[in-house]
Amino acid sequence: MADFGLYEYQEEVVQRALRGENIIIWLPTGGGKTRAAVYVAKKHLENNPGAKVPVLVNKVHLVEQHYNKEFKPYLGWDYSLVPISGDCDQKDFFGCEVKNSDLVICTAQILENALTNQEEGKHVELSQFTLLIIDECHHTHKEGVYNKIMGRYVAQKLKGERRLPQILGLTAFPGTGGAKSIKGAVDHVLQICANLDSVIVSSKVYAPELKKKVPRPRKRFDIVDRRPQDPFGDHLKFMMQFIHDFMALGPDLPVKEFGTQEYEAEVVILEKKGVTDRNRLLAQCVLHLRQYNNALLINDTVRMVDAFRVLESYYSTKTSTATDGTDFFLLGLYQENEVELRKLAGDARFENPKMRKLQNTLLEQFDQGEHSRGILFSKTRKSTHCLYDWVSNIPALQRAGIRAAILTGTGNGTNYMTQNEQKDTIRNFRLGSLNLLISTSVAEEGLDIPECNLVVRYGLLTNEIAQQQASGRARAGGREVRRELLNECLEDLTGRAIGEVQRMEPREFQMKITDLQTEAMLTRQLAEQLKIKKRSRFSAATVQLSCRGCFLPVAFGNDIKVIENINPDFEKYYKTGEQTPLKTFEDWEPGRVISCAACGKQWGREMVYKEIALLPILAIENFAMETPEGRKLANKWKKVEFTVEEFNFSMYCQNKFLNMLD
Repeated sequence: MADFGLYEYQEEVVQRALRGENIIIWLPTGGGKTRAAVYVAKKHLENNPGAKVPVLVNKVHLVEQHYNKEFKPYLGWDYSLVPISGDCDQKDFFGCEVKNSDLVICTAQILENALTNQEEGKHVELSQFTLLIIDECHHTHKEGVYNKIMGRYVAQKLKGERRLPQILGLTAFPGTGGAKSIKGAVDHVLQICANLDSVIVSSKVYAPELKKKVPRPRKRFDIVDRRPQDPFGDHLKFMMQFIHDFMALGPDLPVKEFGTQEYEAEVVILEKKGVTDRNRLLAQCVLHLRQYNNALLINDTVRMVDAFRVLESYYSTKTSTATDGTDFFLLGLYQENEVELRKLAGDARFENPKMRKLQNTLLEQFDQGEHSRGILFSKTRKSTHCLYDWVSNIPALQRAGIRAAILTGTGNGTNYMTQNEQKDTIRNFRLGSLNLLISTSVAEEGLDIPECNLVVRYGLLTNEIAQQQASGRARAGGREVRRELLNECLEDLTGRAIGEVQRMEPREFQMKITDLQTEAMLTRQLAEQLKIKKRSRFSAATVQLSCRGCFLPVAFGNDIKVIENINPDFEKYYKTGEQTPLKTFEDWEPGRVISCAACGKQWGREMVYKEIALLPILAIENFAMETPEGRKLANKWKKVEFTVEEFNFSMYCQNKFLNMLD
């Protein structure tokens, strides 16, 4: 078996875990937290016959990474290990996999599903495990899946349950929870400790060795001036003002600056107001304004042509779905200005100067030799695709040997990646066939950042956790520089807060932890009762769903079932679109996109259920709800104020059969 070769600072931080205590290991990125966890797991399995160890991660790609790079090389010869993620069949029989394995590496959601699923072969209990390892454990807060699991753990502990696993949390940086004072930061650290039922440990005796092993990276802020002239952006703002004049909001609603996140937040609120007030003119105008504002943000971040393409794509679907004067006004405004916008977007004299600076930064590093490797962080999935297109089409960057790929989060849609695509991209980056990842924040935690010569945070306003985990060379504007410098202060504040927590007397610390745990448990119980009460506020038959785009009434609440809508008349209200490739689930597989037949508003997609029933899956965020107390909105089904009944598949089949006989 491979030799561990732990550094002395790693041996120092695992001592309390080896004694069976619940601990959080706090080591910086590159400090070898995972290797320390593997060592603890090995000793635990050796000393506890029949031990069961789940390793929880918060990102899909970390399952394979931890399995192949850390746990399998050191434990695979002597113990049964299995990696489980959403793409593999083992997740459907998680209980069986746990029974047959010594150590399971999985995403936290898979364990949470198994804890709530009572079906034999799938269900597990926390008491089955003897050591629970939680990677990136600073996410154990609020409504996160880590905290749901640990909330169950803490509740059982407070009830006197003794058959609970030892906890080992790993973090590079717990953060301050938004606090700017030492008291607030201490409270945040204590809350994380309470949520994980653990003390937090770090290297003290061997801190100099750690500092030498993980030196603070060299950081540089490259400040780029704005364009001296921006006729493309100015034209977009002219069009936005034209829409504002059409809306006639009046002086009581002052407008934020176009092309800012503040303005986007404002139009989101105005769209909700338009829908709830049944003011379709307002609701539709602000949806279009949001697209123009998004184009301005893209224009400020990447190229003018990228911003133009966003608008071009948006309006390509609007011609066939215009229903009233508001739609025709908005469509006509774009069509009248489309030629001018395309012309301005192609004028190289006014291109974004940030692109030239970014090009020089990349060439400065990659011209040094073929062994260079870097990560280019950007804020949105859209901007990563724009940057990839730019890198791929700049001859100088290609001559420098840059082999780039996109890395974004998993999900459904054109700008998302599948789990297998994510795995392949990361594997190719590690093997060297790729040398530049263009990534969203999905790579800020877990990727082995120290393997890179260059980390570019392109126009990002980060939090202090991301700052610690993806430190490196930064390029930014004045506001970004101020935020990054603030993050450095927050890093120092977090370190001081952890120091204060570690210096507490054990009895004082334990009293604070117990008080926080009790308070959190009671808060969760109260919140659950309020949710139950809210879900039964209205009778389902009294709630009518209307399309959020055109306000057309399409269904009642009692037409909706837990997994789909089964009113046979519902299908006349929607039309189907393209079939997008998505994975197949146990009882169903996704089908075509569905949208409103009247206005084209996307509602969700079809599903084939048990190979028989073709049914629509609806996203409630695409509808308004007429209730006895007025029109309401919800972004998730769990937030609706009526009870959604279970779907009875047998009854559905009987009704279908009787309809066929008729």
